[in-house]
Amino acid sequence: MKMSVIRVLVAGMASAGAFSSAMAQQEVTGAGASFPAPLYSKWAAEYNKATGVKVNYQSVGSGAGLRQIDAKTVAFGASDMPLKDEDLEKKGLVQFPTVIGGVVPVVNIKGIAPGQIKLTGQVLGDIYLGKITNWTDPAIKALNPSVPLPDATIAPVRRADGSGTTFVFTNYLSKVNAEWKTKVGEGTAVNWPVGAGGKGNEGVAAFVGRLPNSIGYVEYAYVKQNKMTYTQVQNAAGKFATPDDVGFKAAAAGAVWPKSFYLILTNQPGDATWPITNPTFILMHKVQEKPADATAALKFFDWAFKSGDKTASDLDYVPMPDVVKSNILKSWGDIKDTSGKAVSFK
Repeated sequence: MKMSVIRVLVAGMASAGAFSSAMAQQEVTGAGASFPAPLYSKWAAEYNKATGVKVNYQSVGSGAGLRQIDAKTVAFGASDMPLKDEDLEKKGLVQFPTVIGGVVPVVNIKGIAPGQIKLTGQVLGDIYLGKITNWTDPAIKALNPSVPLPDATIAPVRRADGSGTTFVFTNYLSKVNAEWKTKVGEGTAVNWPVGAGGKGNEGVAAFVGRLPNSIGYVEYAYVKQNKMTYTQVQNAAGKFATPDDVGFKAAAAGAVWPKSFYLILTNQPGDATWPITNPTFILMHKVQEKPADATAALKFFDWAFKSGDKTASDLDYVPMPDVVKSNILKSWGDIKDTSGKAVSFK
């Protein structure tokens, strides 16, 4: 009788262990860019509802995401700065884009409505160089002659962490402001001449929201979520564009994606183009020591490409065209286990 009880207890413990193990496999971990975090969070909730699988995405910035995928502490990293072919090869990584979005200058000026202020890349660069310090500066007034701008010191806000959003913003400034390119340049982290730092798109949005007469830059989803006052920006065609999915789609219209998916879309041609547009990327190891984790991650993104376009569009991200999605799925054949077998995502 006692032996029967013991057998039942042992069987129960084994069953619980198996259940616990199965539950552990029902979680996908990733970390990186805050640029796509609103979308990944929404996708994760919808995916969990559809499949029961939990996606744990940490919005820690592109720099931290790259470090975590390098250290193999997550199944996927996320970055708004694509890696060049030689860097992918060196690190043993593959990358693919998920959506296209826009980086948007935002201001907190009393009495100013969204889209009321017009700025050029030259002026934006000069503000962050510390050359333009007052909202009544002649360069700003010339662009906004009828706007009641305050005689107040401009309070620039920028990212404090390694950030793909910063890469996109500084890449754009380097294309449109010669002094910025020479003195500061582009990157996920740069030596900012001026400005207070906020962590993540979340931190910059919060900082600008509570700091009068400030200017910052965030991904458009944060503009919508926080009802922020965005500016218009002059594009390569000389037109003042408004940030929305129309402008992002226009920037991506002529995109030619290479095999490695390395592509930057700032300052593209077109009358409607939003000039600070860029894709956001996922990074994974070519050789997977934990293929089950890779399978779980790829199944999530496969679902997102098939079922997540409406959610992306609702947040004003631009989904990948079907032909690009098809090429992405083919590229996943390069992700293999240690025996050289392709990781399954079906």
